[in-house]
Amino acid sequence: MPRSPLVLLPGLLNTRRVYDHQVEALADIADCTIPELWHHDTMAAMAEATLSLAPPTFALCGFSMGGYVAFEIVRRAPHRVERIALMDTQAGPDSPETAARRRGFIEQTRIGRFHGVHPTLLPQLVHPSRATDPAVTQPLLDMATEVGGDGFVREQQAILGRADSRPLLVEIEVPALVVVGRQDLVTPPARAEEIATDIANARLVVIEECGHMAPLEKPAEVSAALRRWLTQ
Repeated sequence: MPRSPLVLLPGLLNTRRVYDHQVEALADIADCTIPELWHHDTMAAMAEATLSLAPPTFALCGFSMGGYVAFEIVRRAPHRVERIALMDTQAGPDSPETAARRRGFIEQTRIGRFHGVHPTLLPQLVHPSRATDPAVTQPLLDMATEVGGDGFVREQQAILGRADSRPLLVEIEVPALVVVGRQDLVTPPARAEEIATDIANARLVVIEECGHMAPLEKPAEVSAALRRWLTQ
């Protein structure tokens, strides 16, 4: 049985490592491509770089910031996307407060105050039961170090400049999977429900006892959901 081409898009301050479990768990059915998004400072550049790496047609999965890139890819090349998965992300723009906070992060980083994922931020990113679990937290810290301050600034600039993708949702006709952690504080379940409601052929999966970092926090459940989506 031939394997399906699967493009996996990481989130903010994430590398391909965020998908380690999924790549291994789906190796029998999926041939994975994972771009390094942090080299680019616009969604357009991230999307074009991904499209240049990807096969002619593919399944597309975006986590968090990767979801924003996924929307931009659909906007630019819908004929190449055979199915789409969107995890712990949102279609709408930032609130003014969130946008201001991003600009503050950029300014702090530019004056040399980049500390990656500070341990005090972990309770915002993961379920409280995993805030001290090194199997979850250490990859987060390591990935942030790899992306670095310059990559972080480029990613935040891209996120700030992204389009409102809510009008795009009704145009998506391919099989869609929407995944969210029940306790996701960054992009809460209501954002996922909005996406799943407006995409005609969407299945919503809410993962219990899980924060924002679903691929790391509940890797087996995420991989199982992706397997169902790829093989349905």
